[in-house]
Amino acid sequence: MSKPIIAITGSSGKTTTKEMIASILQTRWRTFKSIENGNDTWFTSQYKKQINSYYKAVVLEYGMKKRGDIKRHCELIQPNIGVITNVGRAHIAHFKNGVRGIATAKSELITGMNRKGMLFLNKDDHYSKLLNLKSFQGQMITVGIRNKADFNAWHIRYSSKGMIFNVRLGQKEHTFHIPCFGKCNVYNAVFAIAVSHHLGCSVTEIKRGFYNMKNPYGRLSVSKIRRKMIVINDSFNTKPELDSALDVLLHVGSNGGRKIAVLGDIRDLGEHAKKIHLAQGRKLGTKKLDLLYTYGLHSKYLGIGAQQTGMSAQQVKHFTRISSLKRALAMQRRTGDSFLLKGSTNGHPVKLMHLAEWLIR
Repeated sequence: MSKPIIAITGSSGKTTTKEMIASILQTRWRTFKSIENGNDTWFTSQYKKQINSYYKAVVLEYGMKKRGDIKRHCELIQPNIGVITNVGRAHIAHFKNGVRGIATAKSELITGMNRKGMLFLNKDDHYSKLLNLKSFQGQMITVGIRNKADFNAWHIRYSSKGMIFNVRLGQKEHTFHIPCFGKCNVYNAVFAIAVSHHLGCSVTEIKRGFYNMKNPYGRLSVSKIRRKMIVINDSFNTKPELDSALDVLLHVGSNGGRKIAVLGDIRDLGEHAKKIHLAQGRKLGTKKLDLLYTYGLHSKYLGIGAQQTGMSAQQVKHFTRISSLKRALAMQRRTGDSFLLKGSTNGHPVKLMHLAEWLIR
């Protein structure tokens, strides 16, 4: 294969998967990667000017808010390796056909990349079945945890510093450690293992890449602070599905203290906002949280849903002002508490990420 040009898209996990793949490839090649979460088409137009023969591999993140965005990315820089982490409901407000419309837009990577290249898909992701694979003539490779795939992770467990899991490469089983938490990050890591293995990286290089990787800011970042308190900062952005972050709260926050979720609005849902917030709230009510604080506009429906499935009115409180939320947290903090902060709230001068930083200080 010529120089690997890897493009990653998906409703979640793009930035972390990009950081993992780039960190592994950097152990053997000079690798260009997109900066932080700079993943819109303007950034790709700038990357096109910067990529030259000095770089032996390219790892890019292709973001999307509407149909045609990924097509434009591919017109600017055509990848020969494509990764679609998942198809979810993020930005569903921009698509008339709901998740089908999102899958069609994600499929622009498949039609826009080198059609005889390599395409990596999530075998466990329900909505990835909606992707348009008809025109693809290359090699399709799958990853998974639940369903049998070309690359499977199993024996997944939490450590004090991240996740540990096993993957079989060839005839041998290997144990990998990643310095980030959550099953969602195991999926990202298996994508990174699959891509780098197909590009000839050794197990030693893969492990070294994981060890050296840069953790993206505000994405399930775990901080252990004074008085044995834990802050899980997942505030950079939010997707409609809260399961991964709650899983981290329940595992990492298992030190006997209270588990407190502080959740902002799930954005870009349009007419689906109330329904999705209520559904996610009903899941919250079954998670044995001690307190649920919501902040924003539609997030109040998270609390309403949680009360429908088990949480009491005393355990749930909604805030429309960040100062009131901050004051409540200041009064409530106790030794051993674990806090999950998730979801940016666009248009407000102080976001939940600043609240997370305040808690950590």
